Amino acid sequence: MSTPNDFDFLHGDWAVRNRRRTDFLDPDGTWVEFPAVTRCRPLFDGAANIDEIDMPYLGAKGVTLRLFDPEAGQWSLNWAASRSGKLFPPVVGRFDGAHGEFYGDDTYDGKDVRVRFVWSGISPTGAHWEQAFSVDGGETWVTNWTMDFSRPPVS
Repeated sequence: MSTPNDFDFLHGDWAVRNRRRTDFLDPDGTWVEFPAVTRCRPLFDGAANIDEIDMPYLGAKGVTLRLFDPEAGQWSLNWAASRSGKLFPPVVGRFDGAHGEFYGDDTYDGKDVRVRFVWSGISPTGAHWEQAFSVDGGETWVTNWTMDFSRPPVS
C-alpha cells in the first residue's frame, strides 16, 4: 500500500542516464541515449514533491509534480514540458513495496494511448523509471523511455 513518503527516495540531486525511442509507438524503433540532471524537493511533509530535469540533448527541461491522495491511497504524477509549456494528463497509481505502477490516458502523434510509468530498483544511490505506451487499451505495451538515476559524485 502506498504511503505519503513513497517518493522520499527521490529527494535531492541525481544524474540520469536516459534511453528513449525516436518513435514512441514503434517497438522496433531506434533508441537514443543521453545524460540529464535532476533535483527533487519535498513538499507537504513528503506527501508531495517536485522535480525539474534538465536534458540539454533535447534542448528541454521538464517538471514533475507528485501528489499523494490519502483518501485513495495513491499518487498522481503530473508532467509539464518546457518546449510545449503544457501540463500533460496525470498518471495515477501506487507502490507495492519498492515497485510503483502508475497509469493514465493521453494522446501521442494523434493517437489515443494508455500510459504506464514504472518505478523500480530503488535504493539510496539509484532508481529506475520507465514509460510505456499502449494503443490497444493495455493489452500490449511499447516501452519507449527509461531513466536510470544515480547520485552524482560529491565534490
